[in-house]
Amino acid sequence: MVENQKNIPFAFRHFTPEALRRALRKMHLIRLFEEGAEESYMRGLIHGTMHLSIGQEASAVASCMELTDADKITSTHRGHGHCIAKGADVGRMFAEFFGKETGYCHGRGGSMHIADVKTGNLGANGIVGGGLPIAVGAALTARRLGRDDVTVCFFGDGANNEGAFHEALNMAAIWKLPVIFVCENNRYGMSTPATYATAVKNIADRAVAYAMPGITVDGNDFSAVAEAMHTAVARARAGEGPSLIESLTYRWRGHSKSDRNRYRSKDEIEDWMSRDPIMRFRTDLIAHGVLDAAGAEAIEAEAKAAVAAGIDFARESPSPAITDVTKFVHAEAAA
Repeated sequence: MVENQKNIPFAFRHFTPEALRRALRKMHLIRLFEEGAEESYMRGLIHGTMHLSIGQEASAVASCMELTDADKITSTHRGHGHCIAKGADVGRMFAEFFGKETGYCHGRGGSMHIADVKTGNLGANGIVGGGLPIAVGAALTARRLGRDDVTVCFFGDGANNEGAFHEALNMAAIWKLPVIFVCENNRYGMSTPATYATAVKNIADRAVAYAMPGITVDGNDFSAVAEAMHTAVARARAGEGPSLIESLTYRWRGHSKSDRNRYRSKDEIEDWMSRDPIMRFRTDLIAHGVLDAAGAEAIEAEAKAAVAAGIDFARESPSPAITDVTKFVHAEAAA
């Protein structure tokens, strides 16, 4: 008997099997990249700090499924997943972490400031809510140039109480700009619960104040995020304006490497880890015949090899010359 189409999750009706397999690979790449970065940090190969998104992989990958290189994203201090989801090379990302010349920003940016303009990634941002006005500017540019590009603005729950959030949504709504605001609500702004700091139950409820659609989805459900994004992207490309998507997810690690993690219980963390978005997506892929267990293991093994090769590339890459300390800091004049 043919399965009723209504019972098939959106992702399995909308994307090809090959696209879904690529999505699983990207999710593994994100997880393994961050685990590799964490290990490198512990070994003293990476300095400073970093903010890991382990546990949030489905939100990043599903949000970027329908984007092209012409479409833009702005990211956050927790932006490694967004970078990989948009097509970044993990070798160059590791090189940036290691402060090497072959990194995306020639080793000047590090973990929180990776950008890749060629794939439409306008960069991560160390300022809470800093990507919101940049996204509105990118969307306005697309409108003024008569293009159908969209911009996806990732931000965390902590940013929804920043003035830039309200200013950006208001301006985007007034001008009906092609931007999708994606709030990855991982429950905590540093150590402060979102429920303590935000008056409304759902951050997506704030969309009504700016006359745009707002939806809250399970951020660990790849298909649910992909479906919400599909609707929002189509609306933006059609000139109908912005949307706000709240993606409910959870970071398994602390806010940053300096986080002593005393504000969350062990039971809470373990409960969320049992909802692993990668294993959930893998199970769905197998259940719908997209791949079998052996195929899933092969994809994970391929991702592991790519991450290992990326670390080797970064370690072997040259460091910037001291004499070039100010190079790439300011825009160079056109010839």
